[in-house]
Amino acid sequence: MDLGAPPPVFSATVESTGDHVRVTVTGEVDMATADTMFQTALREPAGQVTLDLRAVTFFDSAAIHALVRLARQLPDALIVLPSRQVRRVLDISGLGEQAWLRPE
Repeated sequence: MDLGAPPPVFSATVESTGDHVRVTVTGEVDMATADTMFQTALREPAGQVTLDLRAVTFFDSAAIHALVRLARQLPDALIVLPSRQVRRVLDISGLGEQAWLRPE
């Protein structure tokens, strides 16, 4: 194990508790990783999905598209916890007032 290695550029992990799924995403969500975030959030059936993006450092248009697709697929079931960077991107894109978006 190399303790001096940089953290992964992207990861998405799932925790399930009853009818609630929490997906924790870290690193960069971009064209190469946005679909993985999307698929990970839908991997298990759930009544509520929390998408924890507080450790996301980069969020591009592909990530926005994946997030909008999730919101459409999970109406009234999606909660998004943004990082400061994600919040800024969503505000700029006009999505900063969505019901699924929580304060940072």
